[in-house]
Amino acid sequence: MPHTLAEAYILMFSIGLIGLMLHRNYLLTALLCLEAMMLAIYISMALYTSMTENSIFSSTPLMVLSFSACEAAVGLALLVSVYRTHGTTNTLNINMLQC
Repeated sequence: MPHTLAEAYILMFSIGLIGLMLHRNYLLTALLCLEAMMLAIYISMALYTSMTENSIFSSTPLMVLSFSACEAAVGLALLVSVYRTHGTTNTLNINMLQC
């Protein structure tokens, strides 16, 4: 059972990473792929904590989840800011040096 769970979370992380590599042209899809990768990390850490029953790592998944929520908020704020200034979220058409 633990091997299949580990393979499932490696697959989830890999799908997010492949999606990030393939869909990096648009900022929103890149953010969604990053969130999928963070969710895979969170779930694997939560399962590892529950399987080992170690109290040292019990708060680590919550810290990762709060970091992921902050990352999503900052990413969406940047997305809105880029869309307002440049009129598009296509990363190929955006020159970040030109404000």
